[in-house]
Amino acid sequence: MESTRPFTPCQPLTIHVGRPFNYDMALLAELKQRARHLKAETFALYLAARDPRTPWYAKLIVAGIVAYAFSPIDLIADFEPVLGYLDHLILIPMGITLAIKLIPDSVLAECRTRAQETMQNGKPASRVAGAVIVVIWLVLAALCIVWAYDAFMM
Repeated sequence: MESTRPFTPCQPLTIHVGRPFNYDMALLAELKQRARHLKAETFALYLAARDPRTPWYAKLIVAGIVAYAFSPIDLIADFEPVLGYLDHLILIPMGITLAIKLIPDSVLAECRTRAQETMQNGKPASRVAGAVIVVIWLVLAALCIVWAYDAFMM
């Protein structure tokens, strides 16, 4: 028997945890916006790292953050619904927070302005950082193969 209750598309769908579906979509949109903001902040840090007024230890931390953030290949792929943005929402903010504390305020303010202008014209990408991430994946795959060989062949 079919249900006599009519379907109305304006009603929010309910997910298993009891929250309306449109609330979850708004949360996901907010998380994506934060990830975009972090990338803009990361580009400002990249510019700050190239500034001679920035200390060497801040430059070292920024190099790692920028290489990971602008890599076209992530350790966790972005197309994964939740996991894809976790690396951008946990690893990068921790590194950015540390780097911001190490860079002089005047340098950071100037670099943020330059970064906003550049990001409006186009999004930068780093092929070298992408190559580093590919190498990391290949090393991890090789280690897994060696482990599997040792575990199952002996």
